Amino acid sequence: MLRQRVITAVVLLVLMLAALLSAERWPFALLTLLLIAAAAREWGRLNQAPGALPLLMAAAMALACAAAFWLGWTEQAPPAAWWVATAVWVFGGGFALSRGPASWPHLPWAARCGLGLVGLWAAWLALVHSHTVGINFMLSVFCLVWVADISAYFGGRRFGRRKLAPKISPGKSWEGVWSGMAGVALVALLWVAADRHFAPSSLSLYSHLLVAVGNVGLVLAVVALAGVSVVGDLIESLVKRAAGAKDSGRLLPGHGGVLDRIDALLPVFPIALSLTGL
Repeated sequence: MLRQRVITAVVLLVLMLAALLSAERWPFALLTLLLIAAAAREWGRLNQAPGALPLLMAAAMALACAAAFWLGWTEQAPPAAWWVATAVWVFGGGFALSRGPASWPHLPWAARCGLGLVGLWAAWLALVHSHTVGINFMLSVFCLVWVADISAYFGGRRFGRRKLAPKISPGKSWEGVWSGMAGVALVALLWVAADRHFAPSSLSLYSHLLVAVGNVGLVLAVVALAGVSVVGDLIESLVKRAAGAKDSGRLLPGHGGVLDRIDALLPVFPIALSLTGL
C-alpha cells in the first residue's frame, strides 16, 4: 500500500509540475479538467446514479469546464461565480451536515448530484483562475489547506477530547479544528513577511487579504477558510458514509479516488477568490 501511494504521488507530482512549468495555460487547465471530470463520475457513483449516468456526468463536467475555458472565464470569471459557490458551500453544506448521513439519501437525487457538480465546476474554475493570478497565490491556497489538515491531525491527537461530528467522521475533534486554525493563522503571518522580503512576481492569498481587509481581517479570513476546508472534508465523509463506501473511487492506487484527495480544497479556492475580490 505504501509503495502504491508513493508511486501515485510521484506520478501526479511530475504531471503537475510539467503542467505548471509550461509556458501555456492550457496544459494545467487540461490536467485539472481530467481530474475534476473523474471526481464528477465518483460523485455520481456515490449518489447511486444508475447505469452510465456517472460517465455522462463526467462528460458534462468536462464540457462545462472546456466551455468556461473557451469563454475566457478562467482569466476573468463572472463576478457572481465565487459568491454563488460560497453560498452553495455555506448554506448547502451547513444544511447537509445538520441533517447527517442518514438523511442524505432521502434528499432529491437531482439536488444532490446538481449541487455536487456545481461545487466541482466552481472549484475547477477557481483553481485555474488562481493559476492565472500567479503561482504564489495558488500555492498559498494549497498550503492553507495542507497546513490546516496537518495541524488538525497533530492537535487532535495531542489535545482531542470533544468530537466534532461523531456520526460523520469520528476521528475529528474540536481541538483539532482549533489547532488547524491556529496553524494557518501562523502561516499567513509568516507568508506575508516572506512576500515583503522576497517581493515575488505575484502576491500570495495572504498578502491579497491583508490589502483587502487589513490585519484583523486577514486572520479572521484564513481562520474561516480553514473552517470551510473542514466542511469540504466532512461533506465527502458524509456522502461516503451514506453510501457505505470507504473511498470515493479507485482511480489513484493507494489513495482511493480523486474526491478523497481534493475534498477539503473544493470550497476553499472559490471562497478565497470571493474574499480577495480577484
